[in-house]
Amino acid sequence: MPITSELRDDGIRVVTMEHPPVNALTVQGWYDVAGALDEAGADLDTHVVILRAEGRGFNAGVDIKEMQHTTGFDALIGANKGCFAAFRAVYECAVPVIAAVNGFCVGGGVGLVGNADCVVASDDAFFGVPEVKQGALGAATHMARLVPQHMMRTLYFTSRTIKAQDLVQFGSVLEVVPRSELDDAAMRVAIDIAAQDTRVIRAAKECLNGIDPIDVNKSYRFEQGFTMELNLMGVADELRDGFAGTDKSGTKNSGTTNSGTKDSGKGSA
Repeated sequence: MPITSELRDDGIRVVTMEHPPVNALTVQGWYDVAGALDEAGADLDTHVVILRAEGRGFNAGVDIKEMQHTTGFDALIGANKGCFAAFRAVYECAVPVIAAVNGFCVGGGVGLVGNADCVVASDDAFFGVPEVKQGALGAATHMARLVPQHMMRTLYFTSRTIKAQDLVQFGSVLEVVPRSELDDAAMRVAIDIAAQDTRVIRAAKECLNGIDPIDVNKSYRFEQGFTMELNLMGVADELRDGFAGTDKSGTKNSGTTNSGTKDSGKGSA
């Protein structure tokens, strides 16, 4: 099972993502994350959630190879809906969600973390939204919750990443610790939250969501609309083919490059 959920006796629920090799989740994987968070919030014995990952990194976004090996737009639509469900479930979980981030956190990973209530990270953690490289848009809504606007735009347009340590100055990452201490750091925060009256904490979570200046669900769905446009234009398939080694766009057979011009025979990136 790529997604597991364990409730401790003290009311701390630990949800773990483990989908080798890089925690790039399939369509079903995103729905499984959503289901685990929805279940956690509905369980009155759950006082707080730690969302963590096993493996090389926290989350590498959607499984692009699954998308490129699926005929038509079913996998794309599934990924859009699955990511929306997972991000929404983190944000709307009735109890606080602590993201414990190790290694890479890119694309959909930023969507999860940006909607979390608290973030702790290991000293090898970094964040990024390389969506433009794959002909997609998304998670700018959530990156904007981690960094200031101009930083978000620079990261988005350049596909650069930012270290967890650099996010401490913005207040979006609470603490950066050695990787071996990450689970303990997340647990310390969780223990403090779980010690409070869960009725008050649940009310506080709903209250804080209610005064947010941005509707994260609506904002993210707006972004996804542009992803669909790029797919209808054929741009997204061309760029994803380069990553996945597929030819869903048909440009290899037609002899055209991503720019739409005929291949000179000298090769292209």
